[in-house]
Amino acid sequence: MRRDDRDDPFDDIFREIERMMDDMMDGAAGLEDDQTGFGTDTHVDVHETDDELRVIADLPGVEKDDISVQCDGETVTISAHSDAREYDERVSLPGTVDPRSGSASYNNGILEITFERTGDATNIDVA
Repeated sequence: MRRDDRDDPFDDIFREIERMMDDMMDGAAGLEDDQTGFGTDTHVDVHETDDELRVIADLPGVEKDDISVQCDGETVTISAHSDAREYDERVSLPGTVDPRSGSASYNNGILEITFERTGDATNIDVA
């Protein structure tokens, strides 16, 4: 004997969940195709110690060769692209770093960039 779906006490709940998911996906379909930037599926953190700053970014679905990182000592710009999306993020650093000291690793969708801090103050000799 086949069970009638109308007898399912959760049927209304499942229908409402499907309706909400359809509404959510219709809203996402309205986004422009050339939209860039980190979305809710990507997270960027900055961790600092006395000696270094680390920037950690989630870049799901991106190949290592498709990532570009630039630093001017005060900000880090991360650019990457995948088949589904382009990422372009500019992160202001909480301190000044030596941009030439930067080293980066990328493993399982997580980019980690480490910089050595530079002194925030400079001694100036008075003549």
